[in-house]
Amino acid sequence: MSTKKDKFSIKDKNYMKLAINLARARKGLTGENPSVGCLIVKDDKIISIGQTGYNGRPHAESNAINNSFQDLVGAKMYVTLEPCNHYGKTPPCTKSIIKSGIKEVFYSINDIDNKVKGKSFKILSNKKIKVKRGLLKEAAKDLYDSYIKNRTSKLPYVTAKIAVSKNKLIYSKGTKRITDKNSDKITHYLRYKNDSIMISSKTLNIDNPKLTCRLKGYNKFSPKRIILDKNLDIKLTSYIFQSAKKGNTILFYHSSNTKKIKVLKKKGFILIKTKLNNEGLLDLKVVLKKLFSLGTRSLLVEGGDKISKSLIKNRLIDTFYLFQSPKILRVNKINQGFTSFGILNGKYKKVSKITSKLAKDNITIYKR
Repeated sequence: MSTKKDKFSIKDKNYMKLAINLARARKGLTGENPSVGCLIVKDDKIISIGQTGYNGRPHAESNAINNSFQDLVGAKMYVTLEPCNHYGKTPPCTKSIIKSGIKEVFYSINDIDNKVKGKSFKILSNKKIKVKRGLLKEAAKDLYDSYIKNRTSKLPYVTAKIAVSKNKLIYSKGTKRITDKNSDKITHYLRYKNDSIMISSKTLNIDNPKLTCRLKGYNKFSPKRIILDKNLDIKLTSYIFQSAKKGNTILFYHSSNTKKIKVLKKKGFILIKTKLNNEGLLDLKVVLKKLFSLGTRSLLVEGGDKISKSLIKNRLIDTFYLFQSPKILRVNKINQGFTSFGILNGKYKKVSKITSKLAKDNITIYKR
């Protein structure tokens, strides 16, 4: 049995929990920068808080320092990620911390950016500021799963969801809704938390979706629309086509239909011709790399069976939400089932289940 004494007090842990909650609240909304939460404490009282600004600036530490109406000399700072120490689009946070008079800094994990990693500890320590690392580091690693994926793989963090009936169908002619309204709220929350959303032209043409976030007050956080349309089958009467404007819709294709290409370009679509894989489908690895280069950092996939199966099979999904409804859909000539239960359970692990007395659906979350 280990007798090593925990170097962090219960108070320290509680302050960092609050900082992590601040960061989590803005996760997915800070562009290429990680979402960071920060608390400043003096005489055992929280005197200021900060979060990373929308689209990544200002940084949480700067916000917390600037938000304070009290003298910070002798205060403690609790921040979820190692403070930055270099000039970029903003001055280094270490400089602001030193200037503020803060005497002690706690952070959970080192930044994986090589420009920052481990250097802030030395910079702050050399200025006689006490620095403690590793506070609630496991919770922070979970918080920064998407940031770590972006930095290490140069790919977006991929979250996928699919809704299935009790008899494992995802579509039946004549049925508009599989899941209940509570599940819909979770879907819209996922749209709010991801900067882009991807579907196939088949899903587009069958469901005619809007792909917007319709949580009250969060409409402006609707994700960029990504369409996989190998043969340029998109209906020009669809909501996605009609609502397209310059830069808000990216379409991956392989067709040489010059007439359709001209129409889509005129409407403002970003068109990207893409090679096919061995199965004759758009190569999703190529698609993800291209999306990352275009600024996508968190991607929600609301696909059908084919896309889901390909992503699961190639382990390109990081988190998968399986919505299972108690409804039994009628079997008819136009059905579509979900055929990846076996692959999903073989390649991913169940991490949690969402259930409530209000919701009829079961939602299982899988992670890679």
